[in-house]
Amino acid sequence: MPRSKPPLYVVADVHGHRSELRTALHDEGLVDRSGQWSGENARLWLLGDYVDRGPDGIGVIDDIRQLAVSAAAAGGEVHALLGNHEVQLLAAHRFGTTPIAGWDEPGGFRGGWARFGGREDDLRRLAPQHVAWIMSLPAVAVVDGHLLVHSDTARYLEFGSSVEAVNAAVAAALASLESAKWLEFCGRMSDRGAFREAESARPDDAVSTMLRVLGGEVLVHGHSTLTKYFGVAPQDVRAALRYADRRVVAIDGGVYEGGRILLTRLV
Repeated sequence: MPRSKPPLYVVADVHGHRSELRTALHDEGLVDRSGQWSGENARLWLLGDYVDRGPDGIGVIDDIRQLAVSAAAAGGEVHALLGNHEVQLLAAHRFGTTPIAGWDEPGGFRGGWARFGGREDDLRRLAPQHVAWIMSLPAVAVVDGHLLVHSDTARYLEFGSSVEAVNAAVAAALASLESAKWLEFCGRMSDRGAFREAESARPDDAVSTMLRVLGGEVLVHGHSTLTKYFGVAPQDVRAALRYADRRVVAIDGGVYEGGRILLTRLV
């Protein structure tokens, strides 16, 4: 008989809620009380937005980096995708308050980052190893038939027409020193809502196009909270939401809006 696949989990939009993430992982048996990996050969993918809005974004990054090491030593896997808040944090770090041509946001990238939940403590504690880690993150992945992305947008296809091409273009954007390119980059990564009108599958809708071009049978995203964008009351957030004819799974439980972190098992 064929061997069963190791468990596959996803979680998104931790937004500095370090203890809440650790509790969710511990309750599922993926980490022990000290935060070390205890999930054996399980696989965990984090879908972006580790910083901003919550109390300890840098601590969340440190935990993910450490967890990837301990998981690998135990036969498991921990991977992370790039979220729009990591991009905005790097933009604030790289360009500060320098005015951006064509954008009238007071305070430049730093002003925009702060307005969308940036925390001064995250920016202050951002060290070279954190910058390097963020710049190494892919934007999209296909795992066991699931297309994993951060944002519910089809604008990933503006980067390329394959997973490899998208991730290469995102890496190039992260390395750019041109503020105009960063402005466009932030816009693409922050876009949302592309899949909510695709309730009945059509060959040309945004969900079908994303899956056809990048691969996978089901698209999984964070970014748009169940609490604000899908109308789920914070106290009623219990599980990920399937929509768009069950082709899309939304997993941002809106922890910073009074919801919760949704650690979701896909396989």
